[in-house]
Amino acid sequence: LSFPMMDDLPRVELCYPELANSSCRGSTRPRSEAVLLYALLSCIATLTVTLNLLVIISISHFKQLHEPTHLLLLSLATSDLLVGLLVMPVEMIRFIESCWLLGDLVCALSYIVGFTLTSASVGNMVLISIDRHVAICFPLHYSALITRGRMEVCVCLCWACSLLYNGLILKSHLGEPDKHNSCQGECLVVIDYVSGTIDLVFTFIGPCSVIFILYGRVFIVAVSQARALRSRNAVVPAGRVRVTAKKSERKAARTLGIVILVFLMSFCPYYYPSLAGQDISNSASSWAIVSWVLYFNSCLNPLIYAFFYPWFRKAIIEISFVFYSFFFDV
Repeated sequence: LSFPMMDDLPRVELCYPELANSSCRGSTRPRSEAVLLYALLSCIATLTVTLNLLVIISISHFKQLHEPTHLLLLSLATSDLLVGLLVMPVEMIRFIESCWLLGDLVCALSYIVGFTLTSASVGNMVLISIDRHVAICFPLHYSALITRGRMEVCVCLCWACSLLYNGLILKSHLGEPDKHNSCQGECLVVIDYVSGTIDLVFTFIGPCSVIFILYGRVFIVAVSQARALRSRNAVVPAGRVRVTAKKSERKAARTLGIVILVFLMSFCPYYYPSLAGQDISNSASSWAIVSWVLYFNSCLNPLIYAFFYPWFRKAIIEISFVFYSFFFDV
């Protein structure tokens, strides 16, 4: 008979041995499993930070990218960067360790930061949809309607409203972070059905409706433009420039549409409890998978840019060459 090693068996132990009467009990993961999970999730977090940092450097450094649309991508990359830098490490510890050892303050702040960043991402997606709708449906008025100053104001309002909104939703959790804890060593947050329904409407159904309506109109206009262009047999030189510009706008709309589609697919599992009339709680068995699917979207966005945007690929090559020259003195 062969017996498994003791290190590979889950052990039930107290989270705080000195508080035996009030401490939670948790099953410790096998050491090999914990190391593997830490390595995998650390790679995801590092990749998320690195890729979004490249987007931020590219848009900030190259003057030809200082346009309203790229300002929205900069804001989205900033929220994705902060997810990889602040949210993923905490969620990694929460997922792998059986006990919460970071204290009540970090427990309260971790959810406010995470929810604020995801709400800011939703707001950025709505702004991107509005930007593409104006660019495709009203191309002659785009430069007058969408200016850098107006876009900066919209981005600032998006972040401010996200912080205020989630502060109100999680106000009770911030005031009493241990309200739902049954023992020492837990970090539970429960969003009741009423708050969850409000959040579902304002953070998911409302923005999704706006996005679908705007992109539906963009799709209809883009198809009509493509048919009109195919029907022309001869185009004057001046018209070619205009056609190229319209093709460029349609390609940008298609790429950002893919970003939004992936974003919505990542968000749907999180809001399933609210759609089913249940409370949202991180104690659910599926919470770890749902939350990491949601946060993994922050890693996918820059990969979509790299695949579809030539300017991003060129920027990565130039930035990589600069770093190589700096470190190796070429």
